Amino acid sequence: MTDSVLTKASAIVEAALADEARKPTIAGFFDEATYTITYVVSDPATSRAAIIDSVLDYDPASGRTGFASADRVVDYVTTNALSVDWLIETHAHADHLSAAPYLQEKLGGKLAIGREIIRVQEVFGKIFNAGTDFERDGSQFDHLFDDGDTFAIGNLEGIALHVPGHTPADMAFLVGDAAFVGDTMFMPDYGTARADFPGGDARQLFRSIRRLLDLPRDTRLFMCHDYKAPGRDDYAWETTVGQQRDGNVHVRDGVEEEEFVEMRTNRDRKLDMPTLIMPSVQVNIRAGHLPEPEDNGVSYIKIPVNAL
Repeated sequence: MTDSVLTKASAIVEAALADEARKPTIAGFFDEATYTITYVVSDPATSRAAIIDSVLDYDPASGRTGFASADRVVDYVTTNALSVDWLIETHAHADHLSAAPYLQEKLGGKLAIGREIIRVQEVFGKIFNAGTDFERDGSQFDHLFDDGDTFAIGNLEGIALHVPGHTPADMAFLVGDAAFVGDTMFMPDYGTARADFPGGDARQLFRSIRRLLDLPRDTRLFMCHDYKAPGRDDYAWETTVGQQRDGNVHVRDGVEEEEFVEMRTNRDRKLDMPTLIMPSVQVNIRAGHLPEPEDNGVSYIKIPVNAL
């Protein structure tokens, strides 16, 4: 069956490859504490912009939050006189807290995520016993993207691609010739993301990645994380479809689905949970907002014992 969404996405890429004016300007901000890259994606012709996968500083020992990482983004946006239209999350991250509400207050823009966040809210709402006052309908976000939805950043055309597997809600966002792939895959020498969180599925992940790798070979791919593969000294987060197809250690061309599922399942059994999974998920399913303060005015992060 023809993937009409992918056909449209490929057409956007081909148009951008043929016309420099259709390519975005991209600035990446690496947060070494969480190995996360936040992107500011802008249209040079109109100075309109989107911010993808922002980071709120969080110290798990003290419970303190901070804004140093987010303020680097604010400084870039203001220095370059950009106007923010979108604050996009590729999924509800389990390894860092989103700074989207802080950035929205400072810079404006609509806060958006994939519609399947509703499924994640249902699952983790139960795990954290979030209560009846926690809405499980995605209403904490300004906009929910479905697969194939288009959007604009100034004159640039973008499209949302549903790529589940790491979580049910993962989305990739393509703007011009650049795709922001979230936690689907990493740099070719590091491989792919885990698929063992609640709702994750290694088989779905393989199919989602292969869908992305059906984009034109010159499509630029931007990773959400980098952990430096063994033997590599520097962090890196930009690659291409062609480089992934030729050299990704987990899903390069020639790797079959069953082979990948076996590898990914065995590998995931050996992984520890992310250090910040408890605070991150509780905050990120709330669109980056802390849980409501209790009667003493303090917000609390729950730690379910033996639940995961």
